[in-house]
Amino acid sequence: MAKPANSLKKPVLQKPATKELAPKKTAPKKTAPKKTATKTLVAKKAAPAAPSSKRTASKPKLAEPAKQAFAGFGPEALAFLEGLAENNNRDWFQAHKDTYETHLRAPMGACVEALAFAFAAHDIPLTGDAKSSLFRVNRDVRFSKNKNPYKTNVGAVLSRDGGKGAKGVLYLQIAAGGDHFMAAGFYGPEPDDLARFREAISAAPDKWVKVEAAMTKAKLAFRRTDALVRMPKGFDEFADSDIADALKLKSFVVTAKLSGADVSSPNMVGKVLKFATAAMPLLQFGWTALRA
Repeated sequence: MAKPANSLKKPVLQKPATKELAPKKTAPKKTAPKKTATKTLVAKKAAPAAPSSKRTASKPKLAEPAKQAFAGFGPEALAFLEGLAENNNRDWFQAHKDTYETHLRAPMGACVEALAFAFAAHDIPLTGDAKSSLFRVNRDVRFSKNKNPYKTNVGAVLSRDGGKGAKGVLYLQIAAGGDHFMAAGFYGPEPDDLARFREAISAAPDKWVKVEAAMTKAKLAFRRTDALVRMPKGFDEFADSDIADALKLKSFVVTAKLSGADVSSPNMVGKVLKFATAAMPLLQFGWTALRA
């Protein structure tokens, strides 16, 4: 029976198996990598702090355009226009382009944006911005006998959608020779639109007479330089009516002058705001007539 006894002692030799388990117990104690990983995560969380500080530093740059409030057109602007009128050629313009950009285009853009803000505050549905509202200084000379390459004025438009091609706009112009003015209405409408405008006047003459009365009260005169001498075709029956002169118009525009003192002052915004408010009956009538 001694052999069975020896066979029972053999399992004692399995102790090294216990030793093999010992390293497995110590393996989970390797917490250093986890701590390192945690530190890495903390470092990663802290990393975004740098970009946020950069954003804070850049805020004054974003605010700079707001500081460029409209202060009026200075003497440099008017001197440039007078100089361009006398030297309407590319060499002169290129030599003075910085003056144009700084003293004419930038102030006109600031004026437009100040007006857009003022119009919104007074529920006037006209808007614009420095980028899209200003007209180019270059002339289209393809079909003109006058081949001067540049306009001697700076113009801008405000409309319901901010675009230059909208129907019913407000226009501003600063020009050489003191030809500064503002205009509102419907200039040179297409034949179909002109017909609709005349039909709206003849269909509701009382409404149009009220528009004319409002313009007269505000001392705003209609532009009649291109008006017809005779009644337009199809409207002869209104030849002796109160709306006869209106039906002869080819453009429905009112204008008002801006003095040198007006354009050189930030108060120009207030004057244009008053003009736009007075012209609203005309614009509203036209928008309804053209279903625009």
